[in-house]
Amino acid sequence: LTCYIAPSDGNATVNGFSVLENQEDIKKKIGYLPENNPLYYDMPVLDYLKFVADLQAVPKEQVQKRIAEMVYVCGLNVEKHKKIGELSKGFRQRVGLAQAMIHDPEILILDEPTSGLDPNQIVEIRKLIKELGKRKTVILSTHILPEVEATCDRILIINKGKIVADGTSEMLRKRARGQ
Repeated sequence: LTCYIAPSDGNATVNGFSVLENQEDIKKKIGYLPENNPLYYDMPVLDYLKFVADLQAVPKEQVQKRIAEMVYVCGLNVEKHKKIGELSKGFRQRVGLAQAMIHDPEILILDEPTSGLDPNQIVEIRKLIKELGKRKTVILSTHILPEVEATCDRILIINKGKIVADGTSEMLRKRARGQ
């Protein structure tokens, strides 16, 4: 999938939808995981995912299927009956990813998804993000270059709201060396 975000006569669009006129349609197409993953620590994982599915207006007949799929995709099966507050930070990130994807969006926006994780958790989350990238457009916001190289096929470097570089890590490396 390719996501096009472009200005159109002063009106930004996402995949052809005006952000001013089609906000609800655009929200349905985007899943978001902020850096500070806002979870309800007193809720069990399955209850939380049901709650988020309801918020995202997942059709009632699809809720259990979507929850089961997110548990599988995000590797939450062993932890699914625990309260979120009992989980390691890595599993809390997985719950965050599950909530971002519960409504099956076309685009995932992940802000510093490995921040504060231990090295093993970083490897696991990177692997999960790469898998997700095979089926969805994933926009990864990070300042960690190894994160980008381990996870992304294409890199955009943005400085003060302007794209200053665009390409693969190999292309950008060559350009930086003047080749």
